[in-house]
Amino acid sequence: MHEQAQIQDETVGSYLDRLAARLPAPGGGAAAALHAAQGAALLGMVARYTTGGKYQPQAEAIARITGQSDELRAAALDLAAADAAAFTAVTDAYALPREGDEQKAARSAAIALALAGAARPPADVIGVARRIIALAEELLPIGNPNVVTDVAAAAEAARAAATTARVNVEINLGGIKDPAARAELSASTGDVDVLAARAGAVTEAVRATLAR
Repeated sequence: MHEQAQIQDETVGSYLDRLAARLPAPGGGAAAALHAAQGAALLGMVARYTTGGKYQPQAEAIARITGQSDELRAAALDLAAADAAAFTAVTDAYALPREGDEQKAARSAAIALALAGAARPPADVIGVARRIIALAEELLPIGNPNVVTDVAAAAEAARAAATTARVNVEINLGGIKDPAARAELSASTGDVDVLAARAGAVTEAVRATLAR
């Protein structure tokens, strides 16, 4: 069965059983992507509670946020599947024979290529998390205050996605031989601390409203 279908369709308990098992995938990269998927879903829920009546002046923005959050949720699920497949490719590359110089060279090249591939999905997860945090910032002042804590929950899920994805990029960088690819992937992690701070600011703003 395709990994994406498993992640989308299996029970939460089944997924967690696989995550806990001694298997190469799913692992931290898939978990990061699912953090992002949950963050996007929470934004979609808040947006759907922010319609009609007094929210009519924000209808255009809310419709856009709803559509974008749904797109990000789907993208995050795709990345969870892509990460699992990419990490499996890494383990397959390490399992290649290395009896002679030719086999060793082929194995080394395959490993470098697989590591570059494994770094790409978590790098893209950071991009998804970046967009989720931006949407959370936009939704916070206009969203239904009865579900405002879910905006904070979305921001925190996106923060976890970004920081978890960062380490999954970084662990693969050392084995990537292409300097351009290594530089590009490294750059994808450059604003994660800023993203985490922005997510934290959303949460603190929500907490401030609860203390009133």
